[in-house]
Amino acid sequence: MLKVTGIETFYDKIQALKGISLEVEQGKIVTILGANGAGKTTTMKTIAGLLKPKKGKIEFLGEDITGLRPDQLLKKGIALVPEGRAILSSMTVYENLEMGAYQRNDKEVEQDIENVMKLFPILKERKTQLAGTLSGGQQQMLAIARAILSKPKLLLLDEPSMGLAPLIVTAIFKIIKEIKESGTTVLLVEQNAKQALKIADYGYVLETGKVIISGNAEDLLEDSRIVEAYLGKKSS
Repeated sequence: MLKVTGIETFYDKIQALKGISLEVEQGKIVTILGANGAGKTTTMKTIAGLLKPKKGKIEFLGEDITGLRPDQLLKKGIALVPEGRAILSSMTVYENLEMGAYQRNDKEVEQDIENVMKLFPILKERKTQLAGTLSGGQQQMLAIARAILSKPKLLLLDEPSMGLAPLIVTAIFKIIKEIKESGTTVLLVEQNAKQALKIADYGYVLETGKVIISGNAEDLLEDSRIVEAYLGKKSS
């Protein structure tokens, strides 16, 4: 579904990505792991059109999408849930959900909002509440729900568990798995390596803007380099 080949992305004169290549198969969860500053978020922003690579190529469903704007990519079926959630805090929960579907003109929007509120029951309870007054976990659920309402083929999730309590993290990862089972492909950036690899099919590890390890998620959970760097001494 997604093929990234040799992308190089800069912040002014500082090179953040140094020839990253990765692939995401349709119907799978692929996770990108790495320490702070490894290039994970820059990779997501480049794929989502928020940053333009100086070199390299990004293909989606066989089409070259390198350099397209985020709104163009959304129409093609790529939605990003950014690090930090970026909810519309002065609007209600329901209004945020409506904004997720703003590019759609079909008659199923209202039904899809109802469906997404079944996936996230707390959002139905809080639908008239201002989004900025939600807890961190609830805001993350809202950000994911809003992205789902664009009906993406590929959902990009950047650090969905950041700053959340363990019980909420467990719930978020359960929902990500359900999103995949509903037919949406997921590319996940995550510092919680254990949780990410447990639900992912494939993984990439970045270090200083390069892919240093890749493989099936089950294998990476047992890889001594991953265990030592990200999982502690035990991978169970």
